[in-house]
Amino acid sequence: MLPNFELCCTEFLKYGIDDFDLEKYSKMNIYAEFLVEYNHKVNLTAITEPRDILVKHFIDSVVPLRFLSIQNEASIIDVGTGAGFPSVPIKIFRPDLKITLLDSLDKRITFLKLLCDKLDIEAEFVHGRAEDISKMTEYREKFDFSCARAVANLSTLSEYCLPFVNVGGSFISLKGPNEDISSAKGAIKLLGGELADVTDYEIDGEGRRLVQVKKVSQTPPKYPRNSAQIKKKPL
Repeated sequence: MLPNFELCCTEFLKYGIDDFDLEKYSKMNIYAEFLVEYNHKVNLTAITEPRDILVKHFIDSVVPLRFLSIQNEASIIDVGTGAGFPSVPIKIFRPDLKITLLDSLDKRITFLKLLCDKLDIEAEFVHGRAEDISKMTEYREKFDFSCARAVANLSTLSEYCLPFVNVGGSFISLKGPNEDISSAKGAIKLLGGELADVTDYEIDGEGRRLVQVKKVSQTPPKYPRNSAQIKKKPL
């Protein structure tokens, strides 16, 4: 399904990733094949060509590891994970990490359970909305990192994602190059966060912006609000 191993190695090396090996290739190839197969019955992705899956899903998910300092056995919740990006490819490269996959669509959670079984990957699967799950004691401020690769603006994503992160942890957002960072600073502060770093880079000629938000204090109990309030009156 994926391009051959040598070509994949070359693509990863373009982005400074030199620890791609046959084991990782095998897992990603299984991932790609199952993604395309399952996509016929559940809408998971519009990206189905082999090289596009390699670059726009796998490499896009893994390159941020170059710019992040993630301690061994850190816990990560992927909010609105969809087909498992970025956390499942990250887990392939960092098997020590503890990942939790959160999505509001049960059909996607079913796919992810089957996928992780095929890949022999341990993960926790949570079906629900972020604004509901983050109010639950077992998930609120329990993670070292939360991450999201989503189209919502940074203010909105911060309200969904920061409540999951413990003080001292970080929220990681994978955004496009034109993401307005400054307008989200007020919301980030209100939610107990602090803008730590913004990294701009390119994947296959397309701009990317990696935003790191440090959790410096507890999120006030009233956040996140329900989705209607978040949409109607962003922070």
